[in-house]
Amino acid sequence: MRAERLRSQASMKGNGMDAGRPERVVLVHDWLTGMRGGEKCLEPLARRWPAARLFTLLHKRGSVSPLIEQLAINPSPLNRLPRVDRYYRYLLPLMPYAASRWKIADADLVVSLSHCVAKSAHPPKGVPHVCYCFTPMRYAWHMKEAYFRKAGLVGRVKAAAVDRLLSALRDWDRRTADRVTHFVAISRTVRDRIRECYGRDAVVIYPPVDTDFYTPGPGPREDFYLVVSALAPYKRFDLAIEACSRLGRKLVVIGSGQDAAKLKATAGPGVDFLGWQPDGVIRDHLRRAKALFFPGEEDFGIVPLEAQACGCPVIAFGRGGATETVRPLGEAGDPTGVFFAEQTTAAAIAAVERFERDADRFDPRAARRQALLFRKERFESDLFTYLDRVAAGDPVPVRKVA
Repeated sequence: MRAERLRSQASMKGNGMDAGRPERVVLVHDWLTGMRGGEKCLEPLARRWPAARLFTLLHKRGSVSPLIEQLAINPSPLNRLPRVDRYYRYLLPLMPYAASRWKIADADLVVSLSHCVAKSAHPPKGVPHVCYCFTPMRYAWHMKEAYFRKAGLVGRVKAAAVDRLLSALRDWDRRTADRVTHFVAISRTVRDRIRECYGRDAVVIYPPVDTDFYTPGPGPREDFYLVVSALAPYKRFDLAIEACSRLGRKLVVIGSGQDAAKLKATAGPGVDFLGWQPDGVIRDHLRRAKALFFPGEEDFGIVPLEAQACGCPVIAFGRGGATETVRPLGEAGDPTGVFFAEQTTAAAIAAVERFERDADRFDPRAARRQALLFRKERFESDLFTYLDRVAAGDPVPVRKVA
């Protein structure tokens, strides 16, 4: 009955009829402060269940798409703090408590999209909770060094306090994994992390790429490299900036974040910071750039696929999600990028030089074909088929891993 009602709601919505009781689908998302990769995964759920309730830690009004904004959004008490969207990452110790305030009742299906605390949502008894997991809490598990740098005596004192905090967060994160009945990972990389951190299995459904919007342009490639992302420490855009500065190559940086001032201070004269830009500007640069620089270890990484959809090759660190989306030079088939094996300036410089030596081997049509494997229609078909199976009680992977 639950699955029939959910499918009925989607069908009636498509026919312009009353959607019955769409509030019985509950969505959970860590925070709503901008349209990044996670929000692009949330958007199709908002389209299918437009009257669903959405629980989140924070909601900066107008920061996400109209499809998401029209949901019944229920932010946590943290949202009452003045201008909290400017400093919410420093509230990490309070986030588990804030998430515990979510009261979910009268639901047939709970779907969380989580890289922090969303997966801790507690479904009503007997109701499935599917977590679309971007990664186990990265601050506490795999990328703590990138977020919490240690230096000197004061740094060691702070490090001891941070270690205690992160140990408590890991314990909490592991315990609340039991509230999830079904894990879905965004990549094989994240599936492995789920097994390691939670002892749980997961299916893999790759995030969507808007290959209708991101398309090749009519003009030739120009003589600049490109960075597109939030400027967070773990993204390691210092490597792209240092490599291009030493080589005398032009680099355009699109994005903003807590590392912006530090990166600008170390950049050479050929590095141009544009701040955050709308999608149309990003697409224009992806159509013209010589290559996209992607030097961080990501859970998946949509930007390299948006680049390839525009026919743009990728220079990436050869770990994490990029290894699942970019076809590297030196392997079978038409290459769409170059990998470097270490997160060092020397390795990044060597990758640029190798790319430039073999520039004629990169066919924009091959990059486009690679991106089409991840188009948004495939994501929606795979995800909604899976959710319908869960709602219907069909056997899908839920087992723990030995």
